[in-house]
Amino acid sequence: MQGLMMKQELMISDLIDHASKVHSTREIFTLNSDMTEHRYTWSDCAVRVKKLANALLKAGVKKGDRIATIAWNNYQHIEIYYAVSSIGAVVHTINPRLKPDQISWMVNHAEDSFVFFDKTFSPIINSISDNCKSVDHWICLTNEQNLPEIDTTIIDYETFIVNASDDIVWERFDENTACTLCYTSGTTGNPKGVLYSHRSTVLHAMAGSFHDVIGAGSRSVILAVVPMFHVSAWGLIYSAAMIGAKLVMPGPGLDGESMCKMINQEKVSLMAGVPTVWLGVYNYAKANNIELNSVKKALVGGSALPESLLRSYEQDLGIPMQQGWGMTETSPIGCTYTAHPDTDLNDYDSTVSDKLLAGRRMFGIDMRIVDDENNILPEDGISEGHLQVKGPWVASGYFKGDGAESFTSDGWFATGDVSKLHPTGFMEITDRSKDVIKSGGEWVSSIDVENAASDHPEVAMAACIGIRHDKWQERPFLILQPVPGKTPDKEEVKSFILAKCAKWWMPDEMVYQDELPLGATGKILKRELKEIYKDYYIKG
Repeated sequence: MQGLMMKQELMISDLIDHASKVHSTREIFTLNSDMTEHRYTWSDCAVRVKKLANALLKAGVKKGDRIATIAWNNYQHIEIYYAVSSIGAVVHTINPRLKPDQISWMVNHAEDSFVFFDKTFSPIINSISDNCKSVDHWICLTNEQNLPEIDTTIIDYETFIVNASDDIVWERFDENTACTLCYTSGTTGNPKGVLYSHRSTVLHAMAGSFHDVIGAGSRSVILAVVPMFHVSAWGLIYSAAMIGAKLVMPGPGLDGESMCKMINQEKVSLMAGVPTVWLGVYNYAKANNIELNSVKKALVGGSALPESLLRSYEQDLGIPMQQGWGMTETSPIGCTYTAHPDTDLNDYDSTVSDKLLAGRRMFGIDMRIVDDENNILPEDGISEGHLQVKGPWVASGYFKGDGAESFTSDGWFATGDVSKLHPTGFMEITDRSKDVIKSGGEWVSSIDVENAASDHPEVAMAACIGIRHDKWQERPFLILQPVPGKTPDKEEVKSFILAKCAKWWMPDEMVYQDELPLGATGKILKRELKEIYKDYYIKG
C-alpha cells in the first residue's frame, strides 16, 4: 500500500518563487567589483531572473545546454544561478583564479555555449576566447556604458535582458535534471565535473538549513564569503531563498577592511568562508579596535581550522566558529560541528578538541571507513581508514564518465580522505590518501603536524609533506610561512608540535617559505610543494 500524498518535483524555480512571495522584502546586498554598493530585494531579484530566463530562451538556449560563469559573488551571479537552472539548462561555475589554459580546457570539456563574466576578468576572456569554439556568446556583467574593450564580440548583461519579458511560467520537468556543473580541483590529472540535479540541490539546501548544520533563519543576515564558483557557495544561495535570509555578497572585497565594514554596516549574523579570510578579518579588527558584535557564528570550511584561530575568535572576539567538512562531490556539506548533548559547554577547553574535528555526522550523509582491502572498520574513534560516503546529494559519477575508479561497486564514493569515525557521531580527518606520510610502515598525520605548528604565534601557515628517507622510506618535512616580519624559532615550533603529536611524527627538517601556494578556496597546494622539494632526500 502506498501513501496518499501529492507528488511534486523538487525544482530550483520554486525556491526563487517562494522567496519572492514569502520573503519579498528581504534584501540582497552586493559590493560590486568597482566597490560601489547595490541592494535590492528577493522580489526584485525574481523579476530579473525571469527577464534573464526569457532572454536566454530567445537566444536559443535549450535544456541541458551549459552556461558558464566567471564571476564574483554578486546579485547578477545569483540571477544567473536561478534563471539558467529554471529553464532546464546547466550553470557551469568556473574558478577565475585558474590559469587561462585550465579555464579554456574546462569550457571546452563542458561545451559551454554562453560565458557570463565580470568586467575584472576581461583579461581572461581575451586570452581564452580564440580557444573556446563552443562559445556563441560572451556576456559581460555590466552595462553598455562600462563595456570593456576585448578582442572578441561581447554583449553587456543589462542590454541582454533589458527588453525581455518578466512574465514566465516555469516548466515542470524531471527533478533529476542537471542544474549545475562544478569541476573538482584536479589535484591529480584533469579536473572532473560534478553534475548536480534539481532534486539533490533542493535537498542539500534543506539539510543545510537544519539547526545543527548551518542553522540560519528568516532573521539571519548571511555573509557569503565562500565563492559562488566553489560548490554553489556551499548551497547558501539556495538556502537563503528557502528560509528568507538576507544575503550579503562581498564581490572582490575580501580584504580585512572591506569585510569588517560590510559586517558592521549590514549587521551580519552568520558568515561563511575559509580560514585564511577569517584570519585577515581578525587581524584587521584587532589592529583597528573594531568590534563585530552582530556576528553570532562564523562557518569555516575548505581547509582545517587552526586551534589558534578558533581560540582567537571565540575567546577574543566572542564569535563562535563552526567547522564543517565536505567536497565538491558532496554538494558540499557532509558534516558540521555541533556539540554532543553530553558536552559540558561551561568547560571551554574540553570543547576545543571536538570543534577541531571535521564535524558531527548529519542525516542524509552515510559514512564508513575501510582498510586497504575494502573491509569495513569499526566506528570506535580509534580505527583509521579510507572514508567513503553516500547520500541523496552525493555524486554517483563524474561528467562524461571520468573517474569511475572513485565509486565502489556497492554504491559508495571514495573521498580520498583518511578518517576516524567516533561513537559520538563525530568524523575526524587524519589525512588525505594522497598526502599520507607512511614512515616505517606507520602513518603520520600531516594535518595534525600542520595544525600544531600553526598554533605558534609567529607561524602564519604550515604545510607538512613526505620526503624520501633511506631508512624509513619517507619522513615528515615541514614548510613554514612566517607571520610577516617574524622568524619563528625552530625549537619553539618543535615544542608546539610535541605538545600535540607523537614524537616520531616530528618533522626531520623545517624550512621557511615567504608564501605557501594556495588554491582558490584557501587550501595549501601540496602538489606544488612536492614538486618544489622533490629532490630533497634525508639520510638515516
